[in-house]
Amino acid sequence: MSDPSAAPSPQLFFETINAFQKSAALKAAIDLGLFTAIGSNPATAAEIATLCQCPERGIRILADNLTILGFLTKDGPCYTLTPSSAAFLDQKSPAYFGAAVNFLLAPGLTEAFTDLASTIRRGRLHTTEEGTTAADHPAWVEFARAMGPMMMPTSQGAAALVPLDPSRETRVLDISASHGAYGIAVAQKNPRAHLVALDWEAVLEVTKENAAAAGLAERFSTITGDAFTVDLGSDYDVVLVPNFLHHFTINECTRFLKRVKAALRPGGKVVIVEFVPNEDRVTPPPAASFSLVMLGTTPEGDAYTFAEYQQMLIEAGFNEASLHPLPPTAQTAVIAVA
Repeated sequence: MSDPSAAPSPQLFFETINAFQKSAALKAAIDLGLFTAIGSNPATAAEIATLCQCPERGIRILADNLTILGFLTKDGPCYTLTPSSAAFLDQKSPAYFGAAVNFLLAPGLTEAFTDLASTIRRGRLHTTEEGTTAADHPAWVEFARAMGPMMMPTSQGAAALVPLDPSRETRVLDISASHGAYGIAVAQKNPRAHLVALDWEAVLEVTKENAAAAGLAERFSTITGDAFTVDLGSDYDVVLVPNFLHHFTINECTRFLKRVKAALRPGGKVVIVEFVPNEDRVTPPPAASFSLVMLGTTPEGDAYTFAEYQQMLIEAGFNEASLHPLPPTAQTAVIAVA
């Protein structure tokens, strides 16, 4: 937080208005393979330029700016990856998620923020009325392909919160399954669990690929269609609802959760994974700021507080709602019993 007693400064204005340059620099580095070129060996701009097959001037300027941003360190003429860059931005790392820029910076999403004032004045999106909630929106195929690796820590953390009865066959429904990371994590921890993934047909092709790669083909099936209207099935031990409810209004979420309640066996659990801000709606910043994403890309979505999720769940017939942070991520699990 800024110090209210500090002298006025235009620094925050310039940093914020030019923030697109930071995104562009990071995307350029990923596109050029700069982080992979450096890898575990400190390298000069000339050496990196040779590996990236680029003129040295541009690589030097880019590497210096990445150092300023905190993605690299510099000692004399040599650049080195930070631990985080080595883990997440070197293509040789198993935790690499540089491909996520293909979704996060896709024109269909970034263009939604080019005239945010118009959206606010109108009270609705100025691009399309449904935004990313439109049926079969193509962005979700890219999301499924690009974002799976980023979800691994969160999905593993969520799966650990809902151990299933190992003495019998169990059923898990993954709503808006996408990459399938959440359902796959639960199924891998519970060898007698059958996983059902629900999403649009094109997206489910990605889910199927990932489930097969995880060795779950024999314990995996799908439901295709709109989660608000399609038959969800019944007798589930766990229903996973990751990063879905924030797209809709509280009333729509409550209506949907009633459907989830009806699909669960008695004593079954719903696991909601979301960005959950504190009651002040400005802390913690990563969770609280997610509401702006919903303002720009959905008709009436939002980042909801735990109290709001509790009320939705109570009205849907659930009880015993609890809050579970999922560090080191900015997300939180809200779990309730049917």
